Amino acid sequence: MQEIGHWINGKLVAGTSGRFSEIFNPATGEVQARVALASTEELDHAVRAAAKAQEGWAATNPQRRARVMMAFGALINRDMDKLAEMVAREHGKTIPDAKGDVQRGLEVVEVCMGAPAMLKGEMMDSAGPGIDLYAMRQPLGVVAGITPFNFPAMIPLWKMAPALSCGNAMILKPSERVPSTSLYLAQLLQEAGLPDGVLQVVNGDKAAVDGILDHPLIQAVGFVGSTPIAQYIYGRAATNGKRAQCFGGAKNHMIIMPDADLDKAADALIGAGYGAAGERCMAISVAVPVGKATADALIDRLIPRIEALKVGPYTAGNDVDFGPLITKAAQDRVLGLIGSGVDQGAKLVVDGRGLKIQGYENGFFVGPSLFDNVTPEMEIYRQEIFGPVLSTVRTGSYEEALKLVMDNEYGNGTAIYTADGDTARDFASRVNVGMVGINFPIPVPLSYFSFGGWKRSAFGDLNQYGPDAFRFYTKTKTVTARWFSGIKDGAALNFKALD
Repeated sequence: MQEIGHWINGKLVAGTSGRFSEIFNPATGEVQARVALASTEELDHAVRAAAKAQEGWAATNPQRRARVMMAFGALINRDMDKLAEMVAREHGKTIPDAKGDVQRGLEVVEVCMGAPAMLKGEMMDSAGPGIDLYAMRQPLGVVAGITPFNFPAMIPLWKMAPALSCGNAMILKPSERVPSTSLYLAQLLQEAGLPDGVLQVVNGDKAAVDGILDHPLIQAVGFVGSTPIAQYIYGRAATNGKRAQCFGGAKNHMIIMPDADLDKAADALIGAGYGAAGERCMAISVAVPVGKATADALIDRLIPRIEALKVGPYTAGNDVDFGPLITKAAQDRVLGLIGSGVDQGAKLVVDGRGLKIQGYENGFFVGPSLFDNVTPEMEIYRQEIFGPVLSTVRTGSYEEALKLVMDNEYGNGTAIYTADGDTARDFASRVNVGMVGINFPIPVPLSYFSFGGWKRSAFGDLNQYGPDAFRFYTKTKTVTARWFSGIKDGAALNFKALD
């Protein structure tokens, strides 16, 4: 059986801890490989080597660092098909979806090709008599990224590209369920000209995470995952004096107004609710139609669209709409939540339980499910399901629908479908959610903006990629310089105001 190790100092190396985690083929349920889980000693070795390599990388001028990103982007494009197959093999998503995973990460790399413009400081000459004042942006040193299973390429690229462009070294700990893509990206970066040791990929579990959070040489931590873990990582990192940006769970609502184009709204809900089997932090999991007529008409349009979805392994062709969930535990959890929805009185309009695919009977598949008459007290509303399940919560007015969104503990993304500009503007202004779509179902910002949620979807002051990433991965140093001319007046013992 294949054993996957780490990427340390420019080489693939075997783990030495003796501990491993199994990597499953989600479509078959079979173990396809095992990945080494790093010990504290292995992590420490990687961090200390990165700290040494970072000194030279930080001294490399920003334009030369940007050229590495240029070459890296070209290599990702060259190997797009290979990367997509890696993503699909370990995660289970379809090939078109896997290519989208890689592409949205590549777009952040493309922004980082222009990093020098984002790293300029500020200056004011003659701030006082003979005094110049300027601020510099400098790298933090060694930083870490802890990334989830659901986007094996995109989120590691969201972390590594800005961090490296700013002159940092990075310890990347990808999900132990999907390690191969990150290891291959590290090899591409080496081919692009990144010095050895500047990027270390360390596979591991909680022991590695805690080691990152406690290591004195690591200056900042970026994380994407569930809310409880995001809060844990943020708290422990902050306690240890590290910067932290930690992004957690979501419960994303889409309001459908009576004046909305219901066919377009239904199509949007299908893609946003069931794509990637619902394993997206920006998935729409709650449809909120306003008015009984709107709700009835929306349900009538959703049912045939959902029943027409094709579920299967990525190897079945590009017409497969979505694949399996990541693990048996994830499958069991989603099935359990569907059962709880039925038990608590929601109407299961389309039942995806019991789906079996010939030749893949042991795969972690769950068919698409649709609930109607869901209420906020139900578990299927309160929990982030992270599966192919769409809940419909009926409301009687726009204000009731808006309140539902605003009262939810999560604030990652939301959307509204309407033909009325005044309603759309009011929604965008008032809703307490970080990313808002207007007639747009998954409002993930383009890579030259920044990504981030509100409330319990995010912990930390700065968002991912875009301008915020360059702020997060650098620190500001302000210099006050005075060059004397004429006869020296002597020392001043008081705090003298500037003339």
